[in-house]
Amino acid sequence: SSLGMGYGTTLTPLLLLAGFEPLQIVPCVLLSEFLTGATAGLMHHRDGNVDLLHDGQARGTLISLSLLSTIGAIAAVTLALHVPKFWLTAIIAIIILSVGITILVTIRRQLRYRRGHIITVGAIAAFNKGLSGGGYGPLVTAGQVVSGVPSKHAVAITSLAESLTCIVGFTAYILIHGHVDLMLAVPLTLGAMLSVPMATLTVKRLPEYALRSGVGVMTCLLGILTLIKVAL
Repeated sequence: SSLGMGYGTTLTPLLLLAGFEPLQIVPCVLLSEFLTGATAGLMHHRDGNVDLLHDGQARGTLISLSLLSTIGAIAAVTLALHVPKFWLTAIIAIIILSVGITILVTIRRQLRYRRGHIITVGAIAAFNKGLSGGGYGPLVTAGQVVSGVPSKHAVAITSLAESLTCIVGFTAYILIHGHVDLMLAVPLTLGAMLSVPMATLTVKRLPEYALRSGVGVMTCLLGILTLIKVAL
């Protein structure tokens, strides 16, 4: 919630290592991420990290990413059988790492807002989320920063946009599989929700440079870890 990334990317592998099955993990992670993402986005708005009511640029970015989330999820389901997951994951990892490096290289520059870049990054991230269940936050948060969106706005917008992606995925999961084991849903949601107030206040108090640096470093780290996972 404080960096707009890393929740599903780190939580799912940890739960797998703890002995849970993928079919137990995925719907519960999606449900908890929907609830915490929506709550975080609203609290970011309340705390002044972004003004979705009066800031047309922020609102337009959110709407674009939200629409792309739904389209990307549908496209992922349609194309999943035709795209080798190995190569897709490798490409996504390279993109994430490249965006992270770009943020760090341009850390002291004020970038011009580019809607076209946001649309491209949003489409790739939504497709990847629908196909592999991860990689949305790093691409969308970092992609917005590279496209000229202030870091605080990017974190808040990603929380709301990703929450929509998660509820679409969770609903599709219920419609396709019928029965969903929600044993993990309550503890995951409670734990994540407890972090939201501290996260939004952290974003509010951090200077733009520090937050942008954090996004850049975390994006590079997640990109490197994804490449290592692909290699192994």
